Amino acid sequence: MTQQNLTPRQITEQLNRYIVGQNNAKRAVAIALRNRYRRSLLNEDLKNEIIPKNILMIGPTGVGKTEIARRIAKLTNAPFIKVEATKFTEVGYVGRDVESMVRDLVEASRRLVKDEMMENVKDLAEQNANEAIAKLLVPSKLKAKMAQNPLEMLFGQKTEKPVEDTSVEEVEIRSKRSQVLEDLKAGKLEEEWVTVEVTEQNTPFFELMPGMGMDMGSSGMQDMLSNLMPKKVKKRKMMVKDARRVLIIEEANKLIDSDELAGESIRRAEQSGIIFIDEIDKIASRGSSSADVSREGVQRDILPIVEGSTVTTKYGPVKTDFMLFIAAGAFHMSKPSDLIPELQGRFPIRVELDKLTKEDFIRILKEPDQSLILQYKALLETEGVTISFTDEAIDRIAEIATEVNQETDNIGARRLHTIMERLLEELSFEASEIAPAHIEITPSYVDKKLEKISKNKDLSQFIL
Repeated sequence: MTQQNLTPRQITEQLNRYIVGQNNAKRAVAIALRNRYRRSLLNEDLKNEIIPKNILMIGPTGVGKTEIARRIAKLTNAPFIKVEATKFTEVGYVGRDVESMVRDLVEASRRLVKDEMMENVKDLAEQNANEAIAKLLVPSKLKAKMAQNPLEMLFGQKTEKPVEDTSVEEVEIRSKRSQVLEDLKAGKLEEEWVTVEVTEQNTPFFELMPGMGMDMGSSGMQDMLSNLMPKKVKKRKMMVKDARRVLIIEEANKLIDSDELAGESIRRAEQSGIIFIDEIDKIASRGSSSADVSREGVQRDILPIVEGSTVTTKYGPVKTDFMLFIAAGAFHMSKPSDLIPELQGRFPIRVELDKLTKEDFIRILKEPDQSLILQYKALLETEGVTISFTDEAIDRIAEIATEVNQETDNIGARRLHTIMERLLEELSFEASEIAPAHIEITPSYVDKKLEKISKNKDLSQFIL
């Protein structure tokens, strides 16, 4: 799906398939997304005046803040990254600088664009890969003379200069390769073994030296040094079916225009990118201590990124003016007004997400596509064990999850993962031994397996 064919109502309907409740948050992101499409239809002068309305989500952990943003990105095939505000430090201190979030977004955008480009050239790449495999299975009888250029020897490169041979032998080889090519397309040679030369990526020098106070690994210096180093070619013996996968990737990379890839990656990051800043409440200032001063420094570093600035990346300069920023936080110990006023103003849309109730847990277990219950059913069915849950059992699971969240830390829907894992632990362990079998999960079964959780008030051992 793309932004063009998704109305706000359709976006919220799609989100309802995976996320229970939180309608206000869904509506906010749906409108923000649709406004992007509306902006793209305007003339250039007006388009440049309209900036995205960034969103601040307020709500406890496990209620769907991150999932809403992630699902939106998947729906629209938009570049998306999630960062934690607490991981950043002020400029000049050891740690990640805030500009790294933009570089990470460009990398995410590049992966998306590259996947699309590789899909477009997949057929031609597969054809070239099959031809390369045919040459490996039917090697040429021509002798090769190695080049003696000292620079080529230094950088580990070699140039083969074929010596002319009789045309009769060449015709024979071409005929054999043509037959092998037909067999490859028919899948008759999948189990044959071939030796393939695979180009290995050089290990970036700066990746071996982390924590230098700046994102050296993300700079153009890394690429420049990598390009100066000789490419390592390693011979690997593998079956034809595996060799084809390796060679298709190599051939597809040759067919992709690197300049077009870099340009489209930057364009999509600038115009469609979504940056989700989690735990923004943790950098809110609450006093005048040195820690609060440091938090405020991070806020001031984030501010120009959200306002709109140009960040240098190894693919070129990237403008952040039209990126959509979604910030989220629980705000238990602080409140949104504790953020610096300038940053508050850059998140004009605020939505509060509700705490999850027992009824929400019941819906989470039953309604979403690929719900938790469906996941466990599918896993056990691979062993020949089928399970079914009565409505009363689901009600009891939701009740216990609610109780544990109230008695201990409230981790929202993530509590269901803990409960379900404990509930089906023994069954998961013994599934391969009792198959084939059908197990019905009833309230009594739930109480028996979760007895310690439901009866003990000391629930600390069950906290994630």
